[in-house]
Amino acid sequence: MKAPASAPTPGPGQEPPEPRWLTDEEQRVWRSFMEGVTLLDDHLDRQLQRDAGMPHVYYGLLVKLADAPLKRLRMTELAMLAKITRSRLSHAIARLEKNGWVRREDCPDDKRGQFAVLTEEGFEVLRQTAPGHVEAVRQAVFDRLSPEQQKSLGEIMRIVAEGLQPTEAGADLPWLR
Repeated sequence: MKAPASAPTPGPGQEPPEPRWLTDEEQRVWRSFMEGVTLLDDHLDRQLQRDAGMPHVYYGLLVKLADAPLKRLRMTELAMLAKITRSRLSHAIARLEKNGWVRREDCPDDKRGQFAVLTEEGFEVLRQTAPGHVEAVRQAVFDRLSPEQQKSLGEIMRIVAEGLQPTEAGADLPWLR
């Protein structure tokens, strides 16, 4: 489903159109969504800080590298997969390098490109941390939802994510910044 076109800009002397305010039900849904996302992010961040001394976003980067062929990805591709800015990725990779969990390698066919590579130590940290993290996710999300609700949640979030990732040139996406 496509997002609705934005309203035309009012001309000189014209009043801007009235905002499309959320209905009471939409407001209830929106606030519940925001509370859930905020609390879930905090819950998972605290679990990973306690068990591995890293924030949730760093864990996600290690997972993406572990899933990649040769446990390495170009930095630009990793930023896109993680849905974060290149600046945030660069800072995160620097911290992960300091811990010995990731290393950078120059790209042989692109002088400006670099790969992020998961080290054996990083893979071991991930292996040790994953069971506790999966249990935290299961308890916080999946154990609370029926199979039908899980399916609906997945479909809804896919629609939201797709709608926030336009494919046209010039799209303002985190990994392009």
